Amino acid sequence: MKFFADTADTAAIRELAEAGLIDGVTTNPSLIHKAGRDFIEVTKEICALVDGPVSAEVVALDHPTMMREAETLRKIADNVCIKVPLTIDGLKTCRALTGDGTMVNVTLCFSANQALLAAKAGATFVSPFLGRHDDNGWDGLDLIRDIRLIYDNYDFATEILAASIRHSVHVLECARIGADVMTAPPAVIKGLANHVLTDKGIEGFVADWAKTGQTIPLD
Repeated sequence: MKFFADTADTAAIRELAEAGLIDGVTTNPSLIHKAGRDFIEVTKEICALVDGPVSAEVVALDHPTMMREAETLRKIADNVCIKVPLTIDGLKTCRALTGDGTMVNVTLCFSANQALLAAKAGATFVSPFLGRHDDNGWDGLDLIRDIRLIYDNYDFATEILAASIRHSVHVLECARIGADVMTAPPAVIKGLANHVLTDKGIEGFVADWAKTGQTIPLD
């Protein structure tokens, strides 16, 4: 499963990229607002930090204006992936862009039927929102399972990009189900390394090593 960082914080992206922990980045208007930087400038910087797809979202709601915004965004870098909402106009834009060889991430997916439409429109990625689905009384992981089953039934090429990831259990279960990608905040990705027994083991090794009175020579 590929890992994308869901952030516009370039320092956090750089840290994860240097550790080899991410394969791409997703952004949205809310994350750009939180970063407090110019949209085009920060997107360009992010694209230079990672080799994989960087989702940059259009903000228009109608197809013609989405296409004009997408034209501006895809000039930023070769690895820009245009992010569009799962609406009829968004799907029209998806079809037009993917037909021209541009990567498209269809976002705000909350049902398997919506995901089916995204695949029919040729989406590179579809982004079902687990956490928000859970917040509204549904099981977000069941949504991932349904989409996985449907896509496998018909051999759709669209990749399932599990979004609105809240914690490590979401990551684990998405991997078990077979999501192609998951996108999560940097803190969630880094938190996957944490385990109380790892911490205890390190404490024990450090204490025992100190008792030997030895050091490892540094060049």
